[in-house]
Amino acid sequence: MADVNANKVFTFYQEVPMSDSMKALISEKEKIVFAVKTMRDLAVFTDKRILIAEKQGITGKKAEYYTIPYKSIVTYAVENSGTLDFDSELKLTLLGGITAQLRFMDSRNKNQMLIKVYHLINEFMVN
Repeated sequence: MADVNANKVFTFYQEVPMSDSMKALISEKEKIVFAVKTMRDLAVFTDKRILIAEKQGITGKKAEYYTIPYKSIVTYAVENSGTLDFDSELKLTLLGGITAQLRFMDSRNKNQMLIKVYHLINEFMVN
C-alpha cells in the first residue's frame, strides 16, 4: 500500500494515446485532455485531476494509482530546461504539505509538455 504522505517524483517522456485500462478509471464528468508515458507507466491529465498508474513488480501486472486533484494543489513552481538540461519540472505542493514533482523528458521540445500541464493547472486555478 502506498504511503500517501510520501513525496513522489514522476517522470514523463512523451504524449501517447489513451489506454483502455486508464479510460475505465475516468469519470463521465471528466474530460480527458491528454495522456503521457512514464518509464513503465501511464499518466492521464483530465480537466479535474492527474491520474498516474505506477506499475509494480517484474511483470508489471500489479499497479498503484495516484490521483492528484487540481483542487488539492496549494502552490506550484515551474523549472524549465536549460541548454544542457535533459528535463523540465513542475513542483506541486498539495494540501497537507505533500509534495509531488513532475519531470518532463520530451526530447523533441523539452518544455512543451511542461507548458501544457502548467496551462491546464492554471486554467483550473483561475476559474
